[in-house]
Amino acid sequence: MRLAAIEVVTPYAALVAGTGFPTLAGKRAYDSRAVAIGDLDAALEYTPVLSFYTSSSRTAQRGDAAAYDDGECEAVLEIVAELAVAAEDEDGSTFADAMARDDPEARLVLAALVSQVIYLLTEAPAGALFRKFVLGIRRIEEEPFAVPNLGLRWQRTIIRLICGLPQDRFDPAGGLPEPVRTLAGLLPEGSYARGKLDALAGHFAGSALSPLAGVAIFDDPDADASTDSPTASTGDLDA
Repeated sequence: MRLAAIEVVTPYAALVAGTGFPTLAGKRAYDSRAVAIGDLDAALEYTPVLSFYTSSSRTAQRGDAAAYDDGECEAVLEIVAELAVAAEDEDGSTFADAMARDDPEARLVLAALVSQVIYLLTEAPAGALFRKFVLGIRRIEEEPFAVPNLGLRWQRTIIRLICGLPQDRFDPAGGLPEPVRTLAGLLPEGSYARGKLDALAGHFAGSALSPLAGVAIFDDPDADASTDSPTASTGDLDA
């Protein structure tokens, strides 16, 4: 889910061309990490950036009578949209942080960035890759980063997409489970997401299954399989 979203927001074709990015953040979309000081554009007053996280996930059986593999899966995709600047701590060390001041124009830019991301993932044709791997977006939340009672506000908004997901299906032969395997096949060669999944695939080892020798059916529940004759059978039961 997270890797599909990153590919939608920073398409590999746009990265190669250096142009054509669908959001104000451009190429600055980061997987499970915050923006670093080296990622900032020194020529800009502030740098729009996006950081993608999977903040939580769960699987619950659909009911008391449901099979062990009949689960309802849900995950939260958390996207931190911010206007990053270089800041200094009390020791004089420089680090990247969201702009920590009120600025009506900057607030409009941040709101536009948030809207672009939500539109891409929920409605835009370019977001079809993301929507292919979620069963639906159940709720969208936008949380400003602020401490209003202290008068502290940052140019940062946290977007949360609560998504229903299909349950993992593992192949005894090994390799990535579905639907991640299908996602890997759809991602362009050389893309960040494809590289991560290709590296991960080798960690899913196969499992050798014991062959089924046969099945025997007895009309007597107390029958001794070693001495009594079955009513029906298949396979080599004498092996």
